[in-house]
Amino acid sequence: MIHVLIAEDQAIVRNGLKMIIEQDEEIHVVAEAENGKEVLSLLEKTIVDIILMDIRMPIMDGMEATKRIRQQYPHIKILILTTFNDEEYAIQAFQEGANGFLLKTTDSVSLVNSIKSCLSGGISIHDQVAAKLMPKLLKKEAIQEKAFSHNHNIPLTKREIDIVKKIGQGKTNKEISSELLLSVGTIKNHITQILAKLELRDRTQLAIYAVRNDYI
Repeated sequence: MIHVLIAEDQAIVRNGLKMIIEQDEEIHVVAEAENGKEVLSLLEKTIVDIILMDIRMPIMDGMEATKRIRQQYPHIKILILTTFNDEEYAIQAFQEGANGFLLKTTDSVSLVNSIKSCLSGGISIHDQVAAKLMPKLLKKEAIQEKAFSHNHNIPLTKREIDIVKKIGQGKTNKEISSELLLSVGTIKNHITQILAKLELRDRTQLAIYAVRNDYI
């Protein structure tokens, strides 16, 4: 069972989201919050796998809440769900530790699939946001080229290259595991080693690295 917490200041939206995602028998909404402060309080006493997090909320917004949750509860996944189709919001959300960024206009199937993808180690980005986000991220990474240009000279094994390619294609750990006939734990270990070898911070940077270096 997937335990979900919905953080959204509008009750009608919370109710709608709950009805949509609980149509999937594997998903159960265990708590609801009106702001980030309430989320943190609920997490002290509630088992949660993933949080659907709005950005604009009173008292404590979604960005600040995401930052604090990532520090205190690193195992919990966070899927931003917002009305703001703004790449700057998306960039900040991922910097704070979000695992996905969707618009509230997304359909119910995509929302449920994104929840499961985030839990499997994937990154979910609404296509409209991705169209704005990727060019800006690529440009930002290019500015930092000198900081890790030596990465091009660092040899990756064939297995590591295969994994980098699949991460660049947006594959989850479970999907990579199935395609390469390796356990999910082995895939995670490889990714950790690849990140250390390339001196990259996280999976998002690795996906960008794969694009920039023609691995896909």
